[in-house]
This record gives sequence, C-alpha cells and structure tokens, in this order.
Amino acid sequence: MNDTLALARKDPPLAAAIIVAVAGLATIVSFLFFQYGMGLYPCPLCLEQRNAFYVGVPLAALLWLGASYGASRKVMVAGFVVIVAAMLWNAGLGAYHAGIEWKWWAGPQDCSGPLGNFGTTQDLMKQLGNISLVRCDEAAWRFLGLSLAGWNVLVSLGLAGVAGWGAKSAYARVESA
Repeated sequence: MNDTLALARKDPPLAAAIIVAVAGLATIVSFLFFQYGMGLYPCPLCLEQRNAFYVGVPLAALLWLGASYGASRKVMVAGFVVIVAAMLWNAGLGAYHAGIEWKWWAGPQDCSGPLGNFGTTQDLMKQLGNISLVRCDEAAWRFLGLSLAGWNVLVSLGLAGVAGWGAKSAYARVESA
C-alpha cells in the first residue's frame, strides 16, 4: 500500500493510467462473468455501455506505457481527456438506463417497448425481428439496491475522476516544464 501511495506522489499520471487500466479491465471481466458465468445476457443499452471500457482500457494501457517511457505530457493530457469524456458519457448512459429500469422514463422501443398491437402476421414477424429478447427496462440483477447499470454509473464516474486527476497532474507538469 505504501508503494502505491509513493507511486501516486512520485508520478501521478502513471498511477492514474494504472488505476484506470486495471479497474477498467476488472470491470470488463466482471460484465463478461455476469454474461457468460451467470447467464445474465445484456440488453442493447448494456452492450452500448461497454464501449467506453473498450476504448478507455486500451487507451489507459497506452498511457501507462507512455508514462513509463517518457511520452509527451501533452499527449498524456489528451489521452486522459478522451478517457474522461468517454467515462462521463458512459455514466450518463448508465443513469439513463437505470432510470428506464426504475420506470422513471420510457426506454428505446427495440428493447423496452410493448408488443400489444400485432397487426398482420407479416407485421408481427417484422416486430419480432426488431425486438431484443433481453429487455432494457428490467434489471436482471441488483446488489445493494443498484442494478448493473447503476453500478456502471459509479464505476464510470470513479474512472472519470481518476483520469481527470491524471490529466490535471500531466498538465501541471507541462506548465512547470
């Protein structure tokens, strides 16, 4: 633990990149475990929320390498800003999804709309082809009252904060250089 704190004091951008990469990778492993290990298949909004991690984790790994090998601090700032933007967008998307699950607002028709008006057989087949089997408006699992979408909001905000700290630290080094 003391080594981690020493690293954070000595090279905050490196520490931030490591935290984002490791925590983001742990999040990816978690949602894959829920999908393949527990059989909780994702809805379309869940799949969309994964994109920020698919962008942020490799970018954080590159920033980790860059910080280790003396990359330009301006490049480091830009990389962290991209991660901050992706994670803030993702937190908003997760909050939107959690609101759909709590029935605070309606979700997209392709994963939470009604199947009430069937029309002709041809119309029914067309509707069935456009409907997800996993609904966005039903939380498949909750822990401490939060669904996976709610936990995604917290993780994304945390990673955005860490990446923001990394950007601020890298920027301060640009200014002092």
